[in-house]
Amino acid sequence: MIEEILGLKEEKNAIILAHNYQRPEIQDIADFVGDSFALSRQAALTDADVILFCGVDFMAESAAILSPEKTVLIPDTDAKCPMAAMITREALIEMKRRHPGAGVVCYVNTSAPVKAESDICCTSANAVEVVGSLDCDEVIFVPDRNLALYAARFTEKTIIPWDGYCPTHHQILPQDIMDAREKYPGAGVLVHPECRPEVIDLADGVQSTDGMIRHVRASRLDEFIIGTESGMIHRLEREFPEKFFYAVSDYTICPAMKMVTIPEVVRSLENLEYVVSIPDAVQERAKRALDRMLQVR
Repeated sequence: MIEEILGLKEEKNAIILAHNYQRPEIQDIADFVGDSFALSRQAALTDADVILFCGVDFMAESAAILSPEKTVLIPDTDAKCPMAAMITREALIEMKRRHPGAGVVCYVNTSAPVKAESDICCTSANAVEVVGSLDCDEVIFVPDRNLALYAARFTEKTIIPWDGYCPTHHQILPQDIMDAREKYPGAGVLVHPECRPEVIDLADGVQSTDGMIRHVRASRLDEFIIGTESGMIHRLEREFPEKFFYAVSDYTICPAMKMVTIPEVVRSLENLEYVVSIPDAVQERAKRALDRMLQVR
């Protein structure tokens, strides 16, 4: 199947993008592996005709928004981000009505219609910088309340969070951090900014997934407890085979991120399915929000 994928990529002039949370075998066949920010940049820069996105729905949508002239595929249409489903366009419009004059930052973990109603997008890697870039005193931040609270630590702006969350990160508890420290004394603790504030307070570093790679590269430590989705362990072990990485618990698994399989990648490339399509009116407005994000950092 790997040989078949390589042949299909050449035949279709296709590129495979995979998020850090994907299955190990999916990461291994990808041309680029990264967090949502790095993959958004790559989608905007690639000269491939076809982008096959191994991730969840909003990621493939973002690639289609940034590269409307390209064919963007998602191998499994059931791979939907539960946090993205926690905010709708209608709910955001109502929130904007209640807070006139507030800027709107939406996490990339949102649908295209929600992006279209926002001033600017952000990722976990640049949320703080994006909030700081807005020329307003109040900022509506959707849909992740934990990321909103993290960004609020670094600004004097009033942040109005939507009450959404990532189920995988939100279930990491302070006791998990303390138990992991006891099990692996001397290991550094890195957590994702989608974690609860009380978990963030116990960490040695708070990073996006690509930020974790940079942190490990710069650190003299040889062992790390990783507080994010378990797929990140494979990426770290591949990048740093001489170091040791431990999941903060046994349940940091996102089912949606594990849906894409090698047979689905083969089928998707063979049949050019499933094509991600964004209505023109939504695409244009959502692209402005994503482009503004890419200009910040």
